Amino acid sequence: MPELPEVETVARGLRQAILGRRILSVTLGKTDFIDDPAALEQHLPGRQIEAVERYGKFMLLRLSAVNEETRAATNGDAAPASLLVHLGMTGQIAPSPAGQPLEKHTHVCLLLDDGRELRYTDARRFGRIAYLTKTSLAEELAGFGADPLEVSKEEFANRICERRARIKALLLDQSVLRGVGNIYADESLWRARIHPARLGTKLSGKDAETLRRALQDILRKAIVLRGSSISDFLDAAGEPGEYQRHHRAYGREGKKCYRCKTAIRRAIVAGRSSYFCPRCQPSPRSFAALPLPGKNRRKAERRGAGKSPRNTGKS
Repeated sequence: MPELPEVETVARGLRQAILGRRILSVTLGKTDFIDDPAALEQHLPGRQIEAVERYGKFMLLRLSAVNEETRAATNGDAAPASLLVHLGMTGQIAPSPAGQPLEKHTHVCLLLDDGRELRYTDARRFGRIAYLTKTSLAEELAGFGADPLEVSKEEFANRICERRARIKALLLDQSVLRGVGNIYADESLWRARIHPARLGTKLSGKDAETLRRALQDILRKAIVLRGSSISDFLDAAGEPGEYQRHHRAYGREGKKCYRCKTAIRRAIVAGRSSYFCPRCQPSPRSFAALPLPGKNRRKAERRGAGKSPRNTGKS
């Protein structure tokens, strides 16, 4: 699922491509992922796209008010509003020439005043689109936590170190930090040498600041490289990201740690697969990783068989 760097990448691309364009009409396909399909058809025509923003894993298209003539013709709202877009697991949103054939799984087409269409495609339809007024948008966003790129040292420590939950769960909790997902949680924990199963209350202030800096640095670098393309992610120009080439933990089960050469392990934390180095990121007591896949397990056993037993001082 696209996380903060991927959504920021798409938002920046759309900002360059469609800012200032006016929506002329709306055509919908399947609508089970749209909060109120009729609201899009009724309220979007006539509105200008005034801003494209990222909020956590969401994109917000800020829309202008409409003039009285348009409002009367559509019986719609006149006040400024926003279109909230979540890409889900396979969603893509990008402008295309209006005459270009529709790709499979295209479900939303917004005809723009320059002859292009802003098209939303989503094979699995796990995304979300919603038309929101100023009041409903404020209610929608009220429960989200701090932006990880902007959060201060003090606020980050307060949000993390005062909670008796595993640090991986806290990083994924959108009410704590908005925009972090599985990939960048694992990558930042590896960089900070913190096991994903450690409790937030067990982290010192120094640990928290190390993690905050690691998280911000990784997110910024991932944005520069247009995110991670693990499966379906493409930016607004239809291009894949490149940060997956720089992953140090995520998805690397059985491969050597870039720091110490120990095999990366996997465990289920907060209901998600979590990748970590058992040497660089010591686990809490009684917490066990999943067994390595057969081939990697046999390699580890052979390496262990060649080592001398540790001298315990007992005869």
